[in-house]
Amino acid sequence: MYGKVNQVVLRRPLRAVLFWVLATLMATAAQAQAVAAESEFLGATRQWLDQAVSGIQSSGATPLRMEVSVGALDSRLRLASCSRVEPYIPVGTRLWGRTRLGLRCIEGMGKWNVFLPVTIKAIGRAWVMRRDVTPGTVLGEADVMESEVDWAEEPSPIIADPALWVGQVAVRNLMTGQALRQNMVRPAQVFQAGAQVRIVAQGTGFQITSDGQAISPEVVGQLARVRMDNGRVMSGTVLDARTVKLEM
Repeated sequence: MYGKVNQVVLRRPLRAVLFWVLATLMATAAQAQAVAAESEFLGATRQWLDQAVSGIQSSGATPLRMEVSVGALDSRLRLASCSRVEPYIPVGTRLWGRTRLGLRCIEGMGKWNVFLPVTIKAIGRAWVMRRDVTPGTVLGEADVMESEVDWAEEPSPIIADPALWVGQVAVRNLMTGQALRQNMVRPAQVFQAGAQVRIVAQGTGFQITSDGQAISPEVVGQLARVRMDNGRVMSGTVLDARTVKLEM
């Protein structure tokens, strides 16, 4: 009687161990399959990404060397097996700088949607600061030099054309080696409020020149309000340090 009881008691732990071993082997196999499937669709995603980035390069006016770095999915994710994964660019994002790429399963055991971190570098020639400058400094050719930089390192676009930064004013401290971008400069103010200006009124077949007074401080290329000799206030485009053009 005691022998039978002991025999039953000894079988139960052995059966539990066998079940545990079997479950572990199945889980390991499933995990290996998932890793292999993930590696496969990530490889296909990398090819898709390289093609998309090459399209960006070919559409640009300035030659850039594109470099793509693909991050890793969240290690906590457990994705169901999927026979077709579709990459896509999420709304509001672009393949530039530190960004993300969407991946969704459209044919598989379960539908899922995840995001893959990616970094897109665009290496090319640009104008960088030769020295430190303070806010309010009017930039000239002696302040900068050409160098290779990552255009995609910051959201603000690079200023490639010297005509768009020569004579502009630094809006903040600019450090040596820093690439010039659109959010770093502004047009220089050419006259103060109350300054006497020359007004050129131009229309079809005629041009009239007169004197006037600036109502507010202005910069080249922007609209300025001026008071004519007869007291009338009009708006025109600032041409230079003393001239405002009115279109009639």
